[in-house]
Amino acid sequence: MERNLWDTITRLAPLTPNFVSVTYGAGGSTRERTHSTIARILSETELTPAAHLTCVNASRADIDDVVARYHDVGVRHIVALRGDPTTGIGTSYVAHPDGYQTSADLVASIRKKYPDIDVTVSAYPEKHPESPSLDADIDALKAKVDAGATRAITQVFFDNDLYFRYLDRVLARGITIPVVPGIMPMHNFKQARNFVTRAGTTVPSWLAEKFDGLDDDADTRKLVAAAVAAGQVQKLFKHGVENFHFYTMNRLVFAISHLLGIRPNGAQKAA
Repeated sequence: MERNLWDTITRLAPLTPNFVSVTYGAGGSTRERTHSTIARILSETELTPAAHLTCVNASRADIDDVVARYHDVGVRHIVALRGDPTTGIGTSYVAHPDGYQTSADLVASIRKKYPDIDVTVSAYPEKHPESPSLDADIDALKAKVDAGATRAITQVFFDNDLYFRYLDRVLARGITIPVVPGIMPMHNFKQARNFVTRAGTTVPSWLAEKFDGLDDDADTRKLVAAAVAAGQVQKLFKHGVENFHFYTMNRLVFAISHLLGIRPNGAQKAA
């Protein structure tokens, strides 16, 4: 798995992304390997890693120690999240008794101790599944911005109108940080659909129809997934969106980037 990861990094690095986010397992179960991977990215590549950090199953002291270690090795970008309940999405979240109670608390702590760290947070065009309303969810985003968040990345969505309507409401709330659309190529459609719907994303029927009959045809699923994701990005770009975050570390990103006119080492072609 580690070799596959580095093959992918080597493949994608020449595309010169603004940053690459590095996640870890539920409850921080792969946190040490994540730390070593990030340290290696910093020392062996020109990429800027963004380290994911959640509040799940950890005390403030433990999380503060992780942040300090990241800062020591040169990390200057953290994706700060509350995290999903250890009992699974859709169940009640229970904060660690000595931990950060919300992602806004985590953001505030990071920014207070390390003002040179860029902090990205999450945003939900269709609201977080635990939020009582979209307005309440935007209030939560505002709290993270007030705590010092410098960027938000959205949960995956497939209807661009949802994203633009969300941006209108976010701006009306006085939130002016970049809200970057999260794009997910659905190369394993059934598995991905189950995951994103539990997180509150609507999967439209037109998208499901594109993968109909491809359960046993992984190669065609990848081609369809790349084409759909590239088409979504092109439509967003035509409406003024210039930055995108891909929820994947497989090589479909290279294919999608090629379709969009992005070439290694910064060369651009007409998309």
